[in-house]
Amino acid sequence: MSPSQAPLLPVVVLISGNGSNLQALIDAARAGRVPIDIRAVISNRADAYGLTRAHEAGIDTAVLPHRDYDSRDAYDRALITLIDRYQPELVVLAGFMRILTDAFVEHYIGRLINIHPSLLPAFRGLNTHERALTAAAGEHGCSVHYVVPELDAGPVIVRARVPILKDDSATELAARVQVQEHRIYPLAVKWIAEGRVVMREDGAYKDGEPLDTPPTLDPEEPFEGF
Repeated sequence: MSPSQAPLLPVVVLISGNGSNLQALIDAARAGRVPIDIRAVISNRADAYGLTRAHEAGIDTAVLPHRDYDSRDAYDRALITLIDRYQPELVVLAGFMRILTDAFVEHYIGRLINIHPSLLPAFRGLNTHERALTAAAGEHGCSVHYVVPELDAGPVIVRARVPILKDDSATELAARVQVQEHRIYPLAVKWIAEGRVVMREDGAYKDGEPLDTPPTLDPEEPFEGF
């Protein structure tokens, strides 16, 4: 079966806020550029604007407030139960502001991806834009990666770089990085949906070859298949 004939991959998206990366996925799916069926959008916050985006797109939504649970383990067990009702083959973290337990990650290992605002492995964790500026880095960017128990350490699928400009603020840098997030997240999901990218025990593979050095794209570089 050719990629253009690939069946729709069932996906669940987890959010906590605005959901701009969710919107990029919705738009790509609607345009037929990414063969996915977003079966549900789940948030830990009832006021997340991403839920409105999902409603407007006709996608099922659910809210599972983390404050209703007395432990991280209890919350993640409930979240697994909720997600699995939709039988996804891929779980996409799109601004889901929760530290996930190892048990949750292991349940979805190889089927759980995230986008991180840095050129991984640089600047794992929080405050990446401020840290890039403090370090006087020449470039910054974002990375789509598989999630593993170690924070931001999973195999990288694709990255996009942005230059750091003279007198950049963290806010300005973050805005340019987010533009690239909206480009590479649908691309990575497309590759996974088409079966071109998979995670194995020893890392990520694209078209059967190890992604030891993941593609890193420039801001204006056209993306394959888009």
